[in-house]
Formats: sequence, structure tokens, C-alpha cells
Amino acid sequence: MINFEDRVGPDFGANAPNYPEWEFPQWLEDAKFGIFVHWGLYSVPAWAETGHASMPVEDAYRDHQYAEWYGNTVRLDGSSAQKYQRSTFGAGSSYEDLADVWKAESFDAAGCIDLFRRAGAKYVVPTTKHHDGFCLWNTDTTPFNSAVRGPKRDLVEEFATASRGAGLRFGCYFSGALDWHVSDFPAINSDPDIFRLRRKDEHFARYSYGQVHELVERFAPDILWNDIEWPDAGKSNAEFGVAALFDEYRAAVPDGIVNDRWGVPSHGYLTREYSDIGGLSGQHWESCRGLGRSFGFNQQETDADVLSVPELVHHLVSVVSRNGNFLLNIGLAADGTVPERYRQRLLGLGQWLSINGEAIYGTRPWQGTMAPEQQAHYAVTVGAGASYLSVLTPGAELPSAPLDTSGGVWLGAAENGTGGVRVPAALAAEPVAVLRIPHPASGETPA
Repeated sequence: MINFEDRVGPDFGANAPNYPEWEFPQWLEDAKFGIFVHWGLYSVPAWAETGHASMPVEDAYRDHQYAEWYGNTVRLDGSSAQKYQRSTFGAGSSYEDLADVWKAESFDAAGCIDLFRRAGAKYVVPTTKHHDGFCLWNTDTTPFNSAVRGPKRDLVEEFATASRGAGLRFGCYFSGALDWHVSDFPAINSDPDIFRLRRKDEHFARYSYGQVHELVERFAPDILWNDIEWPDAGKSNAEFGVAALFDEYRAAVPDGIVNDRWGVPSHGYLTREYSDIGGLSGQHWESCRGLGRSFGFNQQETDADVLSVPELVHHLVSVVSRNGNFLLNIGLAADGTVPERYRQRLLGLGQWLSINGEAIYGTRPWQGTMAPEQQAHYAVTVGAGASYLSVLTPGAELPSAPLDTSGGVWLGAAENGTGGVRVPAALAAEPVAVLRIPHPASGETPA
């Protein structure tokens, strides 16, 4: 996967803009877990490849596993998406014709957000415009939007209202440098094409700026989550540049934050997409991935393609223990409903968090060290009054603990620790069992 924090060209030399220094907000550092939502025209076909086998790099875009890339994949000769488009929507149909097919007839923003809240999420980041250029709010910049065509609704407004009504923070995803609706390039067929086949001109930079300006003005998003860079003409000192946009945003949302995908030397945190950052990071970072192998809903997925509840719990615990947040993506079906297999996973994760959430929310990484054998079995987080030893393998024979467990109490079992690490029988089948270890009266955190 591509990491974006080092993509910071072009070099404007002495005329380089001044970018702000970002401070990772405490609300996000405490939140730990959010829901990403990918939903758009691509949800109508909901079509992408599946499977876990590696494929030759030259076939990766023709056989793309991201359903939200359907607007690109459908233009690649020999792709299953192209065959599906012709057989389902007609030989002469185009991707943009789907704007008159998509209805979102069953979408209930309040019900959707309530499910995310019950899953334990503290913030929600829906797509406002993906690479296809179709906007999900009532924008003045283009009629290619959900208020004019398709659903004929301002879906971003509905998401924002429902999220904040449920007490969740609200962010906006935006595709900054790719917009296939206002571009005329061949289909992307390789990683280098992502940066080669994109508009960099001033007109497009103004267009992108205008759209994000609207999002900030109308929705004051707590997170501006940009994707795949920004048009180069908008990286200067211009009034429509990223630096000017950042200044506007910080004035409108003082505790807001941006990610690392703007192509400029300024970011609020690192993103890792279906990849990892390694060990404990000194920088704030975010793991983002879907329940399956796509962000957009893919009708070809089966249960075998989707993370189980134990896998979800393990990933969350691992990420948080290493100074990260977990942004779990849910691809809505075209009608606006959450697919049942996703719903089951979300509720299962929420059930675990309802008992063990104090080991996640508001915690900070433990600064101690573990032997390799301990790393296979444990993760540790630190709260205001206790440290939390998360046992990743509750039913296994366990090595010694990496910290003093004196006075520990098992969450969900109301049993005290009994020397060493012995998981109570009642927790042996849990995805992760958590031992709460109170800090000494002195307030010192155990090392």
C-alpha cells in the first residue's frame, strides 16, 4: 500500500507556503475507534474481485478488490466489472448513468448512526466525494450530486445531523486529486498512474478548493480526511491553496485535524490502509480498512472474506496499544442499509467494548517492553487510574506478564488476579480477556 506522508512536491522554494503545526486533539486521542463509510454510485453495482491470493501487479487494477474503484475498473478491457456493467445495465451504459439508478430508498441516517454508536464508535467519517466525482451533498460547484440526481437528498447533511445528535464527532472524506467526472484521462492501470493520470491545473485546484470550502462552511467537520493528494496548482501560496484552506479550517474548527494525504509538508497524523506501522509509534496514526477487502460494499464477498468479531477485537486492541486509532470502514448497500454480516460484526464488537471499553477509550500506550513470546499473547494500555493487560489468547498457556499484575481484576468476571496470569474460565472463550491493574496509591504507572 502507498504511504502518503512523504509525497510533498512540488518544491516552491522561497515561495513555499507556511503551513500550520497540527496538534492531535485530545478528543480524537481519547476516542480510539471510528467508523468510515464508503457509499456512492459504485454501491449500485457493488462489484469487485474477491479472494486473498496475491495477484501479478500488472493485473491489480483490472482485477481490483476495491468496489469503490468500479468507475475506473469498468473501463479496463477484460475486467469482470466491464462484463458485469454490460450484462446488467446494457452495452451502451456508462458509469455516470448510475446517477439516475441510485435511489438510497431505505437510508435512515439516525438508525445507521445508532448502530455505529452501539458498535462503540466515537466518530464517523463518510465519503462526501470519491474519485468518481459524485458529490453527496447539495453543492453549488456541480450538478453531479445526490441532491440533484439519484437520491435527491443531501446525504452529508443527514450524516452530520445524525452523528452529532448521537453525540459522535463527524468528519468528511474527500478525494482531492482524483475526479474522473471532470477529467479526461485513460483508466488507471498501475500505482504510478494514480499520480500521473490526474489533473494538476489551476482550474481544478480552484474547483477542489471550492468543494472543501463548502464542506467546512456548511458542516464544520471535526476531521478533514483527504485522499490521494491535491492538484499541484493548489499547493502554492494562492488564495485557493491548501495552506489557505488549512487556515480557514483551523479558524472554523479549532480542535479539528487533517490526515497525511494532501501532498504537502503538513499533516495531523499518519494513515495506514490495509497495512501496519510496525511497533509502538511515537507519532499518532490511524489504521483504516474495511470489514472485508473493499471499502465500497462488494456483493461478491462471503463470510469468509469478512473479519470475524475476534479478529476485529484483536485488531482494535493491537492498534490502540501502539498509539493508533482504528477507523473501520462499512460499505453501505445501494439502498442505504448496513449489510447483515456487517451488522453482526459491529454488534459483536460493541458487546466486547461494553465490558472492556475502559481498556481502550482514553488510554495511552504503555512504555514498557515485552519479550517476543509475550508480544504474541499480550497488549498493554494505560488509563488514568489503571493499566490494562489485554490477553490476546485467553485459552492458551500463557507466559509471565510483562508488568506487575498485583491487585488486578478481570473485567467481565469480577475475579481478582491470582498470581501470574490465569484467565478465569468464564473468559476463556472471549476474543480478548482484560486484567485491570490499579495504579499504586502514589499514582505512579507500573513499568
